[in-house]
Amino acid sequence: MLRSLKDLERYVVCATDGDIGSVANFLLDDERWIVRYLIVRTFSPLVLTGRMVLISPISFRQVDWSTQRFHLALTMDKVKNGPSIDVDKPVSRQHERDYSRYYDYPHYWGYTGLWGMGPYPGLLAEGRWSDAPADDAAESVDVRLRSAREVRGYHVQGSDEAIGHIEDFIVDDESWEIRYLVIDTSNWWGGKKVLVAPQWASRISWSESKVYVDLSRQAIKKSPEWNSTTAVNREYETRLYDYYGRPVYWESSDQKSGVSLPHK
Repeated sequence: MLRSLKDLERYVVCATDGDIGSVANFLLDDERWIVRYLIVRTFSPLVLTGRMVLISPISFRQVDWSTQRFHLALTMDKVKNGPSIDVDKPVSRQHERDYSRYYDYPHYWGYTGLWGMGPYPGLLAEGRWSDAPADDAAESVDVRLRSAREVRGYHVQGSDEAIGHIEDFIVDDESWEIRYLVIDTSNWWGGKKVLVAPQWASRISWSESKVYVDLSRQAIKKSPEWNSTTAVNREYETRLYDYYGRPVYWESSDQKSGVSLPHK
């Protein structure tokens, strides 16, 4: 199912022996447009109240959408003793390696799949660190993960004029892939909210805080409006893809391969 990332903030995160804290933010993979980590603000004295910790979807045992709780296959003590993280600084690949080693998870990079060899994070939990191939090339690359709150507010530049700004993200709650950027156009023509798939963007400029899309303002203006009070369903997605004349991702053999955009 597709869900608004904003709606998942403040979900409670639960260890096997008690509640840890609540979701404060997310870290997005800036190459593949996937949620790699939840940033959790702890409220349990057993894991140091007020501390920020990273939780990977690999750790999920169950998600209870009705009660808004992420249940982990981890104890509070395991989380408490995990690698420290300064969420105000970029997360490097080396930190991710330390994180994966601590939790005994194979790393997800070095493969063509979204999560290692597979499309879902839970599959990695069944593997072991030693199963992962050597990735010496990645060792020297400082891969950065982007805060969802940072990217919200980025301006969207169309092929002719400015279109709007990113307000939210629509995420697949199984693969944790970002399916759509929610673009607010109201500052430009008193308009509406529209959805644009990340692969429809031509490039991202982190230095300019801007996303470039190969779509005109007029095309965006006439696109199917997204109502934030209703869930994104297949009927709406079909109308959206038909409008732009794009092949639908759910019938493509590459639908789980992710998307990598040029950066500047």
